[in-house]
Amino acid sequence: MNVFVAGATGAIGVPLVRALVAAGHQVTGLTRSAANADVLRTLGATPAIADALDADALRRVVVAARPTHVIHQLTALPKGGPRSARELGPTNRLRSDGTRHLIDAAVAARAQRIIIGSFAVLRGAPPADAPADVREAAEAVTSMERQTLDASRAGRIEGIVLRYGMFYGPEAGSTVQMIAMARRRMLPRITHDTSLLPCIHVEDAASATVAALDHGQPGATYDIVDDRAVSFSEIVAGLARASGAPRPLAIPAWIPRLVMPYMARMIALRLPLSNAKAKAELGWRPAFPTIDEGLAQTLHPAA
Repeated sequence: MNVFVAGATGAIGVPLVRALVAAGHQVTGLTRSAANADVLRTLGATPAIADALDADALRRVVVAARPTHVIHQLTALPKGGPRSARELGPTNRLRSDGTRHLIDAAVAARAQRIIIGSFAVLRGAPPADAPADVREAAEAVTSMERQTLDASRAGRIEGIVLRYGMFYGPEAGSTVQMIAMARRRMLPRITHDTSLLPCIHVEDAASATVAALDHGQPGATYDIVDDRAVSFSEIVAGLARASGAPRPLAIPAWIPRLVMPYMARMIALRLPLSNAKAKAELGWRPAFPTIDEGLAQTLHPAA
């Protein structure tokens, strides 16, 4: 296949391009910065330089690549992950305007299928009392998914939505940052933690995306998550064990709510999602079924 990856140098973009090339696909990787062109060439991809918010420029590079399949992994997140909903602003635009531009460009290029990388944690409508910036982030994700499924229903292109859990792995910026914090005992667990967070190793997210090129139903949505959701405190304890960090301190839940309200809301979620549909229809299995296995087997390069 000839695959165009938008967001090819991001947290999932790099392992995804690597997996696509290893599977024998021809890959063109989109990046806004010419400085990333050599990274893409090293991975075995052809670089395409354009800003996804520039509809004309994006259309030109997508049409020139003549892809059979397009993959949307566009974000503009801080390297260590967002610490406030305000930091999601640029990504919100990519998920709304950038998605529209990419779908139009893929249709113009006569691509068969577009696969959208969404975010499970921001699925659905937020609570009515949610802060404005959280509502904006959720609305951007909803817009991205709706545009894709609408285009699929209209017969413009086959659209598939993959809702990823929270990324982790030795190359994930958020994992590297959390390890550094854990080693300084600055990453505490929460007392009486009842959260259930869907996670996914970036390599497993990439393999599910490759599987979706051939499999899955147009217009379908799949949760790409580990076999078991875990609490934030389990994640912290697992990171400490796998990286040799000291045993984490425990703090009451009101402290993170006071000092970092956005992150406190994220880590307190109960979202026990299932990957059964993805396993059945995509023919996919996570190499790391739980975060403990993923951390134990892959964290040493980052430790």
